[in-house]
Amino acid sequence: MPHLPGLMIAAPSSNSGKTVITLAILRALANRGIAVTAAKAGPDYIDPAFQAAASRQSCINLDPWAMSSTQINRLAARQVAGGRVMICEAAMGLFDGAADGSGASADLAALMNWPVVLVMDVRGQAASAAAVIAGFAHFRRDVRIAGVILNKVGSSRHRDMIVAACAKAIPDIPVLGAVRRHDDLVLPERHLGLVQASEHAGLDGFLQRAATIIAEDIDLAALQALIPPAQTGEIAVSDTRAGMIAPLGHRIAIARDDAFAFAYPHLMDDWRDQGAELSFFSPLADQGPDAGCDAVYLPGGYPELYGGVLAAAENFKSALHRAAARDIPVYGECGGYMVLGDTLIDGAGHAHAMAGLLPLVTSFADRELHLGYRDMTLTRENRLGGVGDRWRGHEFHYARTLRADGPGWLTATTADGRNLGETGLINGSVFGSFLHLICAAAT
Repeated sequence: MPHLPGLMIAAPSSNSGKTVITLAILRALANRGIAVTAAKAGPDYIDPAFQAAASRQSCINLDPWAMSSTQINRLAARQVAGGRVMICEAAMGLFDGAADGSGASADLAALMNWPVVLVMDVRGQAASAAAVIAGFAHFRRDVRIAGVILNKVGSSRHRDMIVAACAKAIPDIPVLGAVRRHDDLVLPERHLGLVQASEHAGLDGFLQRAATIIAEDIDLAALQALIPPAQTGEIAVSDTRAGMIAPLGHRIAIARDDAFAFAYPHLMDDWRDQGAELSFFSPLADQGPDAGCDAVYLPGGYPELYGGVLAAAENFKSALHRAAARDIPVYGECGGYMVLGDTLIDGAGHAHAMAGLLPLVTSFADRELHLGYRDMTLTRENRLGGVGDRWRGHEFHYARTLRADGPGWLTATTADGRNLGETGLINGSVFGSFLHLICAAAT
């Protein structure tokens, strides 16, 4: 694997503050004129939008469970082309992966030969923080903890106690800084993660304040010095199509707004690379797909928050029916799948009429968590592929299915091999499921 210029920011667990610290570092480096770009490990739609805003560059997902090493290298090489360096935010805890134990952020760091900076939430501890860091540093020989950032430090005395303990326990791992507890380093959350970047009216101001704090509390020059330089001749964007999913059509209309925001940038880039033209429309603004399109894609998002608006979007729903009447593929993932159904019941128990193209009723009134990676096999031919084609993806939602009549079109198994049976619904050229496609499975 080539040495691409990158660094991973990770933590022992979720909710350690690594997302906000990553955002602050990205913006602080960008403010200094550093050509920095971002990546997010694993299947996440929300954090990458924040990272793109912070770095003023696009952000990609690199998924060590779903993607092959060839695909990861292709995506990463394209991202750092032109002399950029990559800051990659880990998912969950550094060594936490799928249900079968694979696909951890540590696997990605080892694959890419990236040093890891560990963010430690040190509330309620002092020398014990050094013990945790030492354990992480020696857990895997192929993963190098190159630096530590202490987060949510209570006082100078608190910081000095931990720094002293680290100097004794892990003298070869520098403490790059200690970030004090601060209200300006908090972002609002909801049930699937952070409130979306597009909904954060004061996002740029937040990023600037966070960058100012981080520049005072962290040695950014020392952090930047940890990033290995690119090896001569190794930053070449591969033209391989490993992992690419076939485009739905030649002219694909994609829903894009706060209700339909969960579309992977790499998926759309791959479709463009295969010759597809993409256009975008907003169902929340009662817009329909381009009348000249030959495929429609409704990504996931938060339709449950906008049930009334979508129910009243008659132009949008009529345009979907016209597309289906032309027998072109109309495909929905998760939130998009629910909108293709008959009825969506929101968290308050209010029923909203959706497009009525699939015999599906879903509800958030009694939430039920569905979460995990999925290995998928096509059981009915459609525009995405033929019977037996396989993809890798994931599922993450709280919707409960009250009614799903009709045939499915793919089977799914969990990362640890549990068979979930046939899933999704298909009705003519209209089809969808709760599963998000990440890439084609390696053969």
